[in-house]
Amino acid sequence: MTALRGLYVRFRQLIHEFAKFGIIGVIGLIITNVGYALLHSHDVGPVTSTTIATIVATTVAYIGNRYWSFRHRERTSVPREGLIFFVLNGIGLLIQDAVVAFNAYILHLEHHTLAEFLALNTGIAIATVFRFWSYRKFVWAAPADAGDTGATAHLDAEHLGQAVSGVPLVSENGHAPNGHAAHKDPFSPRKDSFSRS
Repeated sequence: MTALRGLYVRFRQLIHEFAKFGIIGVIGLIITNVGYALLHSHDVGPVTSTTIATIVATTVAYIGNRYWSFRHRERTSVPREGLIFFVLNGIGLLIQDAVVAFNAYILHLEHHTLAEFLALNTGIAIATVFRFWSYRKFVWAAPADAGDTGATAHLDAEHLGQAVSGVPLVSENGHAPNGHAAHKDPFSPRKDSFSRS
């Protein structure tokens, strides 16, 4: 259990991000499959059907991933993120379209329901791996010093809470209220420096 716990702690952020990304992905998968089935059943071509359905699913995925899956990562402006996001999804869409087109026009299984389903979802699976990697790399990148930034933010939040609540940051014995040694300013006068003359 200790080894598993260690692995979890080491890859905790990746696991949490992938889990949330996966939930958003399932929603997108449903949108893509239902959209594809509806469009294709109305005589829309297979590649056009998957393209339209994927664009709708991508829009939903952008909102979900920006405000949930990767909300703790660095952000820039929505236009900048949106542009990169949709460019990368365009590449993912080409991957999906290539698999669907191969099934329909090379294997000639366009009207074989099971083959269509497998082709669509195989394309989605391959594109999903690319999307997850590219989102973390190019759209919502991790801070340069993720560990240091997190520790600093934690300390700042703790100190801010103590200051607001009126609890002193440094006690009489030079220790913080939580029992840890505090770093005093070496240039600040000692409490008893004015009493000695």
